[in-house]
Amino acid sequence: MLNFHALAKEVIEGYTLTEGEALQILECPDEEILSLLNSAYLIRKHYYGNKVKLNMIINTKSGACPENCGYCAQSRDSTNPIEKYRMMHKDTIVQGAERAHQLNSGTYCIVASGRGPTTRELNQVTTAVKEIKQKYDLKVCACLGILKPGQAEQLKEAGVDRYNHNINTSEKHHPNITTSHTYQDRVATVNKAKSAGISPCSGVIVGMKETKQDVILMAIALKELDADSIPVNFLHAMDGTLLEGTDELTPVYCLKVLALFRFINPTKEIRISGGREVNLRSLQPLGLYAANSIFIGDYLTTAGQEGTKDHQMLRDLGFEIDYEGSEMPV
Repeated sequence: MLNFHALAKEVIEGYTLTEGEALQILECPDEEILSLLNSAYLIRKHYYGNKVKLNMIINTKSGACPENCGYCAQSRDSTNPIEKYRMMHKDTIVQGAERAHQLNSGTYCIVASGRGPTTRELNQVTTAVKEIKQKYDLKVCACLGILKPGQAEQLKEAGVDRYNHNINTSEKHHPNITTSHTYQDRVATVNKAKSAGISPCSGVIVGMKETKQDVILMAIALKELDADSIPVNFLHAMDGTLLEGTDELTPVYCLKVLALFRFINPTKEIRISGGREVNLRSLQPLGLYAANSIFIGDYLTTAGQEGTKDHQMLRDLGFEIDYEGSEMPV
């Protein structure tokens, strides 16, 4: 078995894991999970100390999406009876930023369903972002789908700090999850954001019937993409979707995945994202020994953990909020 502690020290010194070493992390015996997490924590602490970044989502447009993503309750093929609405008014988006500020969130994530934003939708978002940047000390992340030429530049000019577009799964497994767009469509949008000077955010959804090799390839792809922030979602299978009833994950395996992403992307923000409550369950706090970021509040179509419980979890761990430049007590 690998000496995870020694491997962590090598990673800090610049070593890149082989795929074989990565597989040993995912296949770490359950009884060795604390050793693995302690080693991942060496890397996490080296780059981020005991600080945790908080992020909050607002779902500004829900449902009626023309894409056929198998995990998503908002897709064209989903029969899940989610709430559907058009792009929120600018004032509602700004009000959400006030709530994010109250919860000590450092990043406010403006998310919308659909293949990509229309000109009208983009104008609503950019108008809101300009007001948010004037009123609050928040980073703004936009997640609006596949970008057309010039749209990334508009977002940058408005003050958007980060753009999220997840690769979701490995390139090999991608056609099993969606066929209405390609893996390369997603990579191209991340690169458009980078070219416009926006910090790239791209992550994955684990638990979609992929292999361990797929998970490793996801982590490596994000390293090659040089994503600054990596949300690691764990599938919360929704009724009425292609992946309805899928339940492959255990809390301990989720911890191994988080450790793997820390070992392969040592300097990056690793965020425990959607599905953490239902998949990590009582082991949620342990995930922060590998990850250094979480979402607070609700997700897109599923409820999250109450914000005050997240703050209590951080206090109990002895961690502190990284408020992107302002020292805010937990």
